[in-house]
Amino acid sequence: MQEIKREQYLNELITARENKLIKVITGIRRSGKSYLLDPIFKNYLILSGVKENHIIKLDLDLIENHKYRDPMELFNYVMSNVKDNDMYYVLLDEIQLVENFEEILNSFLKKNNLDVYVTGSNSKFLSSDIITEFRGRSTEIKIYPLSFKEFIEAKKMPEDKAWREYILYGGLPPVVLQNNEKQKREYLSNLFETTYLKDIIERNDIKRKDVLDAIVNILASSIGSLTNPANIYKTYLSTGDKDISLNTITSYIEYLENAFLIKKVERYNVKGRKYITTPFKYYFTDLGVRNIRLNFRQQEENHIMENVIYNELLTRGYNVDVGVVEVRNKDGRTNYEIDFVCNMASNRYYIQSALSIDEPEKNFQESRPLNCVGDNFKKVIVVKDDINAWYNEDGILIIGIKEFLLNKNILET
Repeated sequence: MQEIKREQYLNELITARENKLIKVITGIRRSGKSYLLDPIFKNYLILSGVKENHIIKLDLDLIENHKYRDPMELFNYVMSNVKDNDMYYVLLDEIQLVENFEEILNSFLKKNNLDVYVTGSNSKFLSSDIITEFRGRSTEIKIYPLSFKEFIEAKKMPEDKAWREYILYGGLPPVVLQNNEKQKREYLSNLFETTYLKDIIERNDIKRKDVLDAIVNILASSIGSLTNPANIYKTYLSTGDKDISLNTITSYIEYLENAFLIKKVERYNVKGRKYITTPFKYYFTDLGVRNIRLNFRQQEENHIMENVIYNELLTRGYNVDVGVVEVRNKDGRTNYEIDFVCNMASNRYYIQSALSIDEPEKNFQESRPLNCVGDNFKKVIVVKDDINAWYNEDGILIIGIKEFLLNKNILET
């Protein structure tokens, strides 16, 4: 079987090793969390000199390990395997399946010779609880589907061909490893219906699967467009169904977010330095998941490219907002949109996504919001064209999409 290396995430685990915190690995199901723990991290530990009997691993979603979802059973199992005072590495996959898992992790945290790593696929049951219960005592490592760079390294194909496949079928490792298009489509379809939707419906006791389906399709059709639950509610009502409430729509969207299927991006007033409450943008964590919902229709490359850029920025660790620049003129006030405002520590970048800026009018349209910002942080336009990075007369960095995705240091050029 072809090995997909997740070096970025392995390095994050290595950095966090034995830091006396719970290591929490989160992400959409089938993004590679389990594989990251075993074999990738487990093999690293063994190669670094850790004895195999000092690695305690449990897959809590397997039927044979069902009894360990009871916290006392799990605690007793782990402690029964601790035979000396040397360091033991506890790798627990799908910890959210354990009732009151916060308590057992807190107990492990107090053991000086336990270094604990857990995975989970639902932010409501994992991230928010961990953040509340283990504030300052946990390290969250967010894992995403394959980046374009990881995809090319795994597939070993020309960049243009890789781009076409990547924006169609996405970067979930099991999909990438399928042999042909038919297998990829079948896998994505089954994954969405039998894993993602089923999990959301059962966990949240959803009665109206038809409504959940409709919301997913509406969001899939509107990536890169401004919307909010109220607008989606109006769209749904237009179909003639009056037996649904705005609160239900809002809750269903949150369930999709909690399952890491979609991500909400808020709008930020750059000059006013404040967030705008509504509307938002929604992007899909994986484009293959988005596309299968629409039966691979609506392949507008400008919106898809925007989604790819957003996911790449998250993978690189940026906090990302949609930017709004308010400009006063003789006719009043005009708001211009910047696709992404990216922050990491003291660094900030303003990024526009555009298929092309060959025409003067398009160049002006994409540059205008950036020129109106009024600060000295770097401004960038990412285009689909294969070009060498260059600066225009306004000092804006112009980058081709593939160079942007394949060179993580390109923004520092």
